[in-house]
Formats: sequence, C-alpha cells, structure tokens
Amino acid sequence: MKLVRYGAPGAERPGVLDAQGRVRDLSMLLAEMGPAQMSPRTLAALATIDVERLPLADAGVRLGCPLGGVGKIVCVGLNYRDHAQEAGMAVPAEPVLFMKAVTALSGPYDDVQIPPGAQKVDWEVELGIVIGTRLKHVKKEDALGHVAGYVLANDVSERAYQTERGGQWDKGKSYDSFAPVGPWLVTADEVGDPHALDLWLDVNGQRMQDGNTRDFIFDVPTVLSYISGFMTLEPGDLVLTGTPAGVGLGQKPQPRFLRAGDEMRLGAAGLGEQCLKCVQS
Repeated sequence: MKLVRYGAPGAERPGVLDAQGRVRDLSMLLAEMGPAQMSPRTLAALATIDVERLPLADAGVRLGCPLGGVGKIVCVGLNYRDHAQEAGMAVPAEPVLFMKAVTALSGPYDDVQIPPGAQKVDWEVELGIVIGTRLKHVKKEDALGHVAGYVLANDVSERAYQTERGGQWDKGKSYDSFAPVGPWLVTADEVGDPHALDLWLDVNGQRMQDGNTRDFIFDVPTVLSYISGFMTLEPGDLVLTGTPAGVGLGQKPQPRFLRAGDEMRLGAAGLGEQCLKCVQS
C-alpha cells in the first residue's frame, strides 16, 4: 500500500492511493496516519479494504508528511562510502548517529526555507525507514520484522551550522522544513528488498546525486539493530539511512549550495518523487 496524509498543514487527513494513483480518503476509518496505525495488525486490516470504494480526495490536493505524530528522527551519517570520501572523512567503523528535530518535518512539495543569513544549505536524498513495532536490543536477523514501511526523504542541512558553529550536527539539520518526507509511506511488503533502490536528486534540472541503496556501508538490519542498542525505537519513529555522493558540499572545483529560487527534484524507486522550491525564511 501507498499511504498518505493530505490537506492543509496541521489539518492533514489519512489517505491511500488507488490503482490509478489517486488519493482516496481514509478518515472515516482512521483518525490519523500515526504511530498506532503502523502496527502489523492495522496495516494488515487496511490491506483488505476495497480502496476503489473509498471517497476520492480533490484532485491536486496538498500532500503532507505521510506519517503524523513522529516521535523522533534518528539519522545515519556517512553511510555511503562515496559520500564519506567526498566529505573528506574516514569510512566509519560503526554507524554515525545524529538527530533531526520533528519540527523540521514537511511535505514533499512544500517550500524549503533558507534560514536568515544561511550560506551553506545543502541537499541529501535518502531512504527513510518507518518503525512499526518497538525495537530494543534487537538482533540483526529480527530487525526487518519491525519495519512498517519506507519513505523518500531529503535530509536538508546547513553545513556551517553543522560543522562550524560548535557542538553536534543537529543544529545544522533541524531548521523548519529541513526534513521533507513523502509523498507516500510505502508498506514494507510492497517495497521488498530495501537494498536495491535507485536514489536521485536534481537541482534546477541538473542531476547531482545518482545512487543505489545497495551501496550502503551499513544495511538496514545493521542500522536498526545498532540504534536499538543505544535507544528504544518506537512505532512511528523515522530512521534516515544516509545519502550517496553528490551533495553540494562535495562539488568540485568548489561547493555549491542552495539559494532562494532554486528547485530540487528527487526520487527513489517505488517511493515517489518530491519537488521542492527554496524560499527565504
């Protein structure tokens, strides 16, 4: 299934895509598309619904982040060898973890805000994992059984805030709109193998990133098992798995960063596409 949340910001309703890619309303069955709806039992029940009998949403309706009530966003840094190399950093021996604020979440076609005075806003196309059941000290061989589904995400980053302002990476990762997610939450059964997905990102029509999740340094089971040894992952939590080479910071002969008026288009096989315009905050 491809699950969505649609409507004005702060007033999104749960929905599902039909066979023609149209949004069908689920609000008479679900109050929200949130953590409680990520359980295997609920997803299995939704899979039995005759989607074609549900009311159609208005054509062109806004799509928001497809998951509401996200508890936390845990991110893996430097999880592609080529990205570590372009960043001039050693390939990590263990997954590098950091957090993004949930207030950074936005929809797949919403504007990305450039913070006042920011000069180094960057892009990062990523595969996101949506947690379905609680993980704590989970073995690798059991980890995929805790996944509800997957999403397309853009880990937008302000590099000066991230590396030149002291402290942790989080301050460069958490500005409002720095976590566009969606358009859909695709259930794990429909995605199949998460380690064979093409990822790409264009800026103003120029291809900047072109990768595949087969090139992960740490695969999905390893990442989930590792995180669960340091913190409990709850239903509805979001894990971002890292980005391939081609970010603005790694451009040669000099870095390239986002400015107001720039447009990003990005996508992942089976997970849909985003189109994001940059605006001055």
